[in-house]
Amino acid sequence: MKNLKTYVDYSVKSILSLCKIPSPSGYTKEVTDFLMSELHSLKFTPKKTRKNAVICELGGKGRVLVLAAHIDTLGAMIRSIKGNGRIRFTPIGGYAGGFVENENVTIHTRTGKYFTGTIHLINAAAHTYKDTATMERNEVNLEIVIDEVVTKESETLKLGIRPGDFISFDPRTIYTKSGFIKSRFLDDKASAGILLGLAKAVAEKQIKLKRKVYIMFTNYEEVGHGASSGIPRETEEMISVDMGAVGDDLKTDEYKVSICAKDSGGPYDYDVTNKLIEIAEREKLNYALDIYPYYGSDVEATLHAGYDLKHGLIGPGVFASHSYERTHKQGVENTFKLLAGYIAE
Repeated sequence: MKNLKTYVDYSVKSILSLCKIPSPSGYTKEVTDFLMSELHSLKFTPKKTRKNAVICELGGKGRVLVLAAHIDTLGAMIRSIKGNGRIRFTPIGGYAGGFVENENVTIHTRTGKYFTGTIHLINAAAHTYKDTATMERNEVNLEIVIDEVVTKESETLKLGIRPGDFISFDPRTIYTKSGFIKSRFLDDKASAGILLGLAKAVAEKQIKLKRKVYIMFTNYEEVGHGASSGIPRETEEMISVDMGAVGDDLKTDEYKVSICAKDSGGPYDYDVTNKLIEIAEREKLNYALDIYPYYGSDVEATLHAGYDLKHGLIGPGVFASHSYERTHKQGVENTFKLLAGYIAE
């Protein structure tokens, strides 16, 4: 492909922009509006589903393929206001309590106000409490201290903060000179940015589609039902473009594109997986074929909803998943090239 660097750079730029937009599952309007704007600027006609996912036809004719990434993230919601004015929260998505301890947050009230705060252990001071190091990090022992002068429940309520308000975590997005992207929510905004880069390459006629291709950005993946609806009825094949799991005995790392053969939902389609491997080897990509033991994908939600289609899963390797994550521009490039090769087949 000509100008490959242009599209990889655009993908990275899109990833950085997406990561900075708060979008815990259920609170994704800002990020879907961003996607709609970007796709319109590329002269496509994206649509929003009733669930507020974004789907966009890239073009092509014949058998229908959907490439899906999710733009919802981990987050939290206010469960209750404590007597001391601090906040007890309930998680959105699955993560260890220690992964968010000491993180700065934003509270998004349902009336449009914003307040900042920090997640702390209830016994946060090492000079005061002897169990600071040993206390379990969970919903009971972690709380949000808001950046307002409040000392009791009524004062917090007076600000307009209520149970049911969404909470987003500071992404702390950084792009290093050595090509690393460090941020929360690279699962799955790394792949969402790659799909935008792919769309740009198609729009500028650098990729000639050999079949009809849609890209889809789902918004309830972290809670299990992201791609359970909104898929074109004629879809014959769907690939979740998510993250490659890194760690233990897996061969994926931050520089590779990962092809998943099996996750907690079982094996992926034999033919689709073989085709992905064939293209990765033909293009001499840095890739790994792996098993993800504690992982479920959007396309599995689609299958559980009753769709009859072939399915696959790929993504750039992402270190420290569901924590403060990291990937590399090389992983982005290898994923982009695998997708470009696949849709041009």
